[in-house]
Amino acid sequence: RLTRPLEVLAEINARVGRLDFHSDKPLSSRVTEIRQLAGAQEVMLGMLRSNQQELTEQASKLRQQNEVLSVLVEHFPGGISMFDSDLRLTVRNAQFQHLLALPDELLEKPDVNFEDIIRHNALRGDYGPSDPEQHVTESVTRARQFQPHQVEQTTDGGKTIEIRGRPLPDGGFVASYMDITERKRAEMKLYLAASVFSHALEGIMITTADGVIIDVNESFSRITGYSRDEVIGHNPRMLKSGHQTPEFYALMWSDLKENGNWYGEIWNRRKSGETYAEMKNISAVHDAKGKVQHYVALFSDISPLKAHQKQLEHIAHYDPLTNLPNRILLADRLHQGLVQAQRRGQLLALVYLDLDGFKAINDRHGHEAGDHLLIAVADGMKQALRAGDTLARLGGDEFVAVLGDLADIAASVPMLTRLLAAAAEPTRVGEFLLQVSASLGVTFYPQAQEIDAEQLLRQADQAMYQAKLAGKNRYHVFDIEHDSNVRGHHESVDRIRKALHQNEFVLHYQPKVNMRSGVLVGVEALIRWQHPEQGLLPPLSFLPVIDDHPLAVDIGEWVIGEALTQRARWQADGLDIQVSVNVGARQLQQVDFVARLRSILATHPGTRPGDLELEVLETSALEDLVSVSRVIEDCREIGVGFALDDFGTGYSSLTYLKNLRVGLIKIDRSFVRDMLHDADDLSILEGVLGLARAFRRQVIAEGVETVAQGALLLQLGCELGQGFGIARPMPGPDVVAWSQAWRSDQPWIRPPAAMS
Repeated sequence: RLTRPLEVLAEINARVGRLDFHSDKPLSSRVTEIRQLAGAQEVMLGMLRSNQQELTEQASKLRQQNEVLSVLVEHFPGGISMFDSDLRLTVRNAQFQHLLALPDELLEKPDVNFEDIIRHNALRGDYGPSDPEQHVTESVTRARQFQPHQVEQTTDGGKTIEIRGRPLPDGGFVASYMDITERKRAEMKLYLAASVFSHALEGIMITTADGVIIDVNESFSRITGYSRDEVIGHNPRMLKSGHQTPEFYALMWSDLKENGNWYGEIWNRRKSGETYAEMKNISAVHDAKGKVQHYVALFSDISPLKAHQKQLEHIAHYDPLTNLPNRILLADRLHQGLVQAQRRGQLLALVYLDLDGFKAINDRHGHEAGDHLLIAVADGMKQALRAGDTLARLGGDEFVAVLGDLADIAASVPMLTRLLAAAAEPTRVGEFLLQVSASLGVTFYPQAQEIDAEQLLRQADQAMYQAKLAGKNRYHVFDIEHDSNVRGHHESVDRIRKALHQNEFVLHYQPKVNMRSGVLVGVEALIRWQHPEQGLLPPLSFLPVIDDHPLAVDIGEWVIGEALTQRARWQADGLDIQVSVNVGARQLQQVDFVARLRSILATHPGTRPGDLELEVLETSALEDLVSVSRVIEDCREIGVGFALDDFGTGYSSLTYLKNLRVGLIKIDRSFVRDMLHDADDLSILEGVLGLARAFRRQVIAEGVETVAQGALLLQLGCELGQGFGIARPMPGPDVVAWSQAWRSDQPWIRPPAAMS
């Protein structure tokens, strides 16, 4: 930009030099020419001054750019080098010298070139042969044919250098040098982590801080059944099995937030729906500021371990022959039952069972046959109990049953009866039909005095021996006072006699109704002991003490008299119903039973003989069929009817029924309770009803507790019912009010709310 103005200015100066001041031209013309040249000269000088200023400014900018470039080169995080077309080193920084380990004396040489650098640097790369001179020659040749490139080389110190080069327009080239040793180590760590992630046998799941799955490995898919695509973007809640409570997860997250880690056992659900156990470790991943960025969960499927553990626990807690709980598990179940009985305010029954006649079968038919029999008897007795009850085998032919959630002692009777029946069920072993029976000892918890599980077991064991002594094939209820020693026995009987004399016994009455018409047909009198210290006691807590004692006769006659007295009160209030009374075997076997009954009736002149019905247990009646049959006939002559109680629980032939002229058959509650879901009980019920029709007997069902039971009984042709679903036993004064409310309600087929 300076050349042209200078040329023009030189030409102007030359023209000025050629001016002829002595020419003939007019003076004005010469002055004009001089002025033009001077003006042109001034213009050119102005242009020169302007260009000079612009060049000064550009030079300043270039200096600034060079300074910036120098700063950039010097402070570049790596090394920088620039070579011209003759491969002379023109630009470098300190990092270049440091990374390539170049000596100062080399770089201080004038015109140091690429060949010098190659000879002295410590880089080892892919330069072909190991001969040093050939290495230099090939490197220089490549530099002269320079192409853009990126390579990694290693120094003698073990550092990895990344070199990037690009050609320059003048034929030279520029190169950058970066120490990537740490990056390569990090990449190696990442590679190893990725390898572990991909090939680990444990399942691995990575989530965001808010619980969204961002990655899983192959083992995760193998264990859970979910592919990676199926879980990415979802919450791990999709794996929940439902086995853990919300409190479990709250505690887990609390540990994670407080400690950054949680380790434990958890149950999850596979894609197939199968639940499985896993051992899981969850760790929080934080950023530099300590904020959670991710959660990493590692887990192993421990289902096989759990199955093996369960197998070992089963071996440790179950009898190998009968698969029933053994002593160890019995102790645990009994302890739990005692705690629940205390907490719920209910009774627990402990039953000690010993098979009658098993040793003879074992001796005669061999141990293999004995084992088959034990298995069958154990299975039958287990089926006779409720789902929550426990039947355990102590060893040999001894078993223990734990019966929980009993409202009162009487509630255990059906189960005890079923246990006896199940134990006596014949079992075919090969060509032989083998049969045993069982002797049962029963005790209850809680008791007046504090008692532990071991003491309860001893009580039940003692009661079982009493059942053996009494003739086997029966149960005996342990009583602390009665069975502890002979003195205690007398004290117990004396206390019951005292209770009779002091009017501590009371009667409760349970209604009997026609379920189809809703008519109240009678009530059953049930004795209770209003004990001054222990409260209201059920009959099983004291009647077994006097089963074989003359006091049983006195109490039985008191019950008859008290029931007739109460009936007279009802009659005065307008309620004229029949009352039934249970008669024990001891009382019924008295030679003057009928005469004494006449005497009692005579003291109640307003009572018709037909207003009283006597109930006798089937098992008691069959013990002395001839005598009982004669008593029933004598009572029929004076108008007193008989009912056969607990029908179906005896073990003699039902054909004996033709010898007992009872007017009413009471179906045992055990068959009624299970008839809705036990086909065998339903068949027995149908058979009893058919038998009653064949012998022209009335039938009443005991233990009716639900509308469904009542509806099925009506469908089967049984119209009379008695049980908690109709009414619980109540004091005598309450019967009138109940009967009025009952009669105002609809029949059983559309029962009142109180019955549902």
